[in-house]
Amino acid sequence: MAGNSQRRGATRKPGSKKGATVGSGGQRRKGLEGRGPTPKAEDRVYHAAHKRKVADEKRATGRGGPARGTERAGTSRGGASRGGGPKGRGSVQEVVAGRNSVLEALRARIPVEVVYLASRLDADDRTREIVDIVAGRGYDLLEVGKPELDRLTDGAVHQGVAIKVPPYEYADVDDLLDAAEESGRPPLVVALDGVTDPRNLGAVLRSAGAFGAHGVLVPERRAAGVTASAWKVSAGAAARVPVARATNLVRALGELKKAGCFVVGLDAGGTTAIGDLELATEPLVVVAGSEGKGLSRLVREACDVVASIPIGSDTESLNAAVATGISLYEVARLRREA
Repeated sequence: MAGNSQRRGATRKPGSKKGATVGSGGQRRKGLEGRGPTPKAEDRVYHAAHKRKVADEKRATGRGGPARGTERAGTSRGGASRGGGPKGRGSVQEVVAGRNSVLEALRARIPVEVVYLASRLDADDRTREIVDIVAGRGYDLLEVGKPELDRLTDGAVHQGVAIKVPPYEYADVDDLLDAAEESGRPPLVVALDGVTDPRNLGAVLRSAGAFGAHGVLVPERRAAGVTASAWKVSAGAAARVPVARATNLVRALGELKKAGCFVVGLDAGGTTAIGDLELATEPLVVVAGSEGKGLSRLVREACDVVASIPIGSDTESLNAAVATGISLYEVARLRREA
């Protein structure tokens, strides 16, 4: 019944009233003051960043041990970092992980900054060859624990082995022309339009090196760069064939045309077969587009000739790497026969 103060719970027990107690104002103000700004990661002694900072300082002062020695987990610097680099360099530092991948990369002489080996690694023929190559070339070798290696490889299957690849140094368009002039042969440049798979870029580099191209030109945006995957697929050709980056591919093609080059686009609807190309003996730029979209409209309009590769009717198209390899072979053949 309303107003019945005899029912259980109707009255409040003394001291049960919620709210601030007497003298609590000072306590609340102290709570709001906090403990100050959070220290940087490298200033917190328990953080891995602090351990890397200490190791870097020791190396800088010459107290970090021999260059080809080993270090324990937590003292190795670097990893799969992603940050901006100086002009002309790539923007990504990658880590190649896995015994087969690392061994293939080392055999291909991919530039290496650091080689990581897991502690208590179960050795086999691949790891023994990796260690022999590392010792012979003087690469930095760091021994790390599995948790640290998992972090460095971003959780990839590393099998206890990984290498850190430095950013690639890109050339300028003029550098490709200079390389042609030094060779004493008419310029032969490959340009890629919208090719985003670094493995395709690596295969193009391999074909470019095999058939005498003086360099490869790629756009700066929405295109594959020279990453660890491209290095590996190129089978070492990335160390011999320069790659230039252009802010605007159409503008770069225009500069090459002003320098005396003819631009030949590769497309299924070309007006001539690549094997019958009359311009093959002239200074040449061969442009390949992506498998899905082909050449963009502006790039196609910048071409002097659009050539095609005769293929069976059952096959819709060839990817950029295959089309470029066939085209470079035909150009090299026509130049030999001229």
